[in-house]
Amino acid sequence: MGARRTRVLELAVLGLLYETPLHGYELRKRLNSELGFFRAFSYGSLYPCLKEMLRRGHISQHPEDAEYGRRSRIVYRLTDAGHERLHGMLADVTPATCDDECFGVYFALFGHARSELRLRILHGRRDRLRSRLEDLRTRLARTPGTADDYMRELHRHDAESVEREIRWLDDLIAREQHRAVVSPAQPERSG
Repeated sequence: MGARRTRVLELAVLGLLYETPLHGYELRKRLNSELGFFRAFSYGSLYPCLKEMLRRGHISQHPEDAEYGRRSRIVYRLTDAGHERLHGMLADVTPATCDDECFGVYFALFGHARSELRLRILHGRRDRLRSRLEDLRTRLARTPGTADDYMRELHRHDAESVEREIRWLDDLIAREQHRAVVSPAQPERSG
């Protein structure tokens, strides 16, 4: 797994464990259900990530009492160092934060971030999508006679999807700016 995907997985795990301790199976299930991006992740990538986070002291593990005849499961909990790591990762906004692979995870964890950080990420995502939309429109303008109908339709569909997400981001940015004016001091959630 690439460094970026490993980092995104770590961020997602920290965010889920911030809410509540979880055992590995439940953690994987919630990665899939709450952060659908992680459908491609397997136990083969989750458990090495957990092992590394344990080694660095970001999480701890505790056996859960098992029913008679069953193996006990390991429950993972966020440590104080893990809380610090989560907030440090959320604050470390790079261009990759706004790409398709990372944005959804950061967005899902916006409740742990300050308003100015949320705005920076939303603006970055919108800028990235505006650039993508410009590229799509350029391709559409160049392909009237060179691509088949289905290729043009695919580009048109992609452009409409990007336009829809830009409108959604515009609305989120406006609401976030309004929220910052109405209640400027927004403490981070504690867990």
